[in-house]
Amino acid sequence: VQPVESGGGSVQAGDSLRLSCVVSGRTLASYIVGWFRQTPGKDREFVGAIRWGGTTTHYADSMKGRFTVSGDYAKSTVYLQMNSLKPEDSAVYSCAAANVGRLPEGMWSRPTLYAFWGQGTQVTVSS
Repeated sequence: VQPVESGGGSVQAGDSLRLSCVVSGRTLASYIVGWFRQTPGKDREFVGAIRWGGTTTHYADSMKGRFTVSGDYAKSTVYLQMNSLKPEDSAVYSCAAANVGRLPEGMWSRPTLYAFWGQGTQVTVSS
C-alpha cells in the first residue's frame, strides 16, 4: 500500500486548496485513509480520515468546518479540501493508510494506527 500526496503549494490567507492522495496497492476494503499535518518542532496533528470506499469520516474537533475529506475510489484517490486557509495552517500535510477493520471512528486519530505513509506535501499560507 503506497499513498502519494500532491497539490501542496503557497497560497494567501483566505484561499482554498485541495490536496490529493492516490493510494495504490492491495485491496483496501478494510482501510481508512487519514490526513495529518506537522510543523517543525511539533507533534504530528490529525486532520481527518475517511473509510475507504465509503463516506464515513472523522475529524479532529479543531478541523471541523474548514477541512473536508472525500474520496473518488474509481481514481484510487482521497482528497483534503481546505477552505479559508490561515497562516497557522502552514505545515507538511501527509496522508496515511491503516487497516482498521471495524475500529470506531473515534480511534482513527492516532498516528501509530497508520502503517503506510506518503512523503508529505508542503502547504504555505501567507498573510
